[in-house]
Amino acid sequence: MKPFRFGLFVAGDSPLHRLDPRVKILSVVVLGVLTFQASPEAAILISLLLAALTGLSRLRPRRLWEALKPLSVFAALLFLIHLFSTDGQAMASLSAGPFRVTREGLSQGGFVVWQFFALVSLGVLLTMTTGPSDLVAALEKILGPLKILRVPAQDLAVMVSMALRFLPTFQEELEKLKTARLARGADWRRDGAIRRLKAASSLVVPLLLGTVRRADDLAEAMEARGYARGPRTGLRELRLARADYAALVFVTAFTGVVLAAGMLC
Repeated sequence: MKPFRFGLFVAGDSPLHRLDPRVKILSVVVLGVLTFQASPEAAILISLLLAALTGLSRLRPRRLWEALKPLSVFAALLFLIHLFSTDGQAMASLSAGPFRVTREGLSQGGFVVWQFFALVSLGVLLTMTTGPSDLVAALEKILGPLKILRVPAQDLAVMVSMALRFLPTFQEELEKLKTARLARGADWRRDGAIRRLKAASSLVVPLLLGTVRRADDLAEAMEARGYARGPRTGLRELRLARADYAALVFVTAFTGVVLAAGMLC
């Protein structure tokens, strides 16, 4: 079974799939702000909410982790940066040579990693439960008031949608390059960390070339189908239902609880 990739829509009929995409986008923005400013107490509530949203989406936690797994290296880098750069009480058992590990750095690094994965998880749940066309239509509606300032809302919505769609394509291209290298006998998985890093860096140029080639094919396909700038109609008209209003009320109440309890930094 192929792993789920970030940004790839998964068709389904869960309560989260049926929500209006505008409600989901606004909820992700609000919860993202809460996550970025959360205290340790609020982190517990947000984690429980993410677990509940995962259950409502009917996506297996393992599949959600498969979408987040490629970002684990970046998360580890964030943890190490805070671990060794945060001042505080040194931990003699973990400090060695020029590296000084503090209790504050350990807690701060872990909390930043949680914030990172929580924010990305919100994006994963949004893109996996919202179709590309619905996402574009919702962004056009949300950015509609900017037309007064002559901001091309439709073009911005399409750009965001294509950027999200290219994330799984980018990962797929990387996996193809790795498979091709392994087929030629370049098995760097058994080498040391330095050689593995050098081997990974050798994939940068072909990866960029492949991505540019795919972008060029997409541009030609859009031109062949008569794509043009300007107002467009949609296949499905977005209308708020009772479940959408209930979701808005819940997010508002959740935000009010966090603010009333003083759980923001």
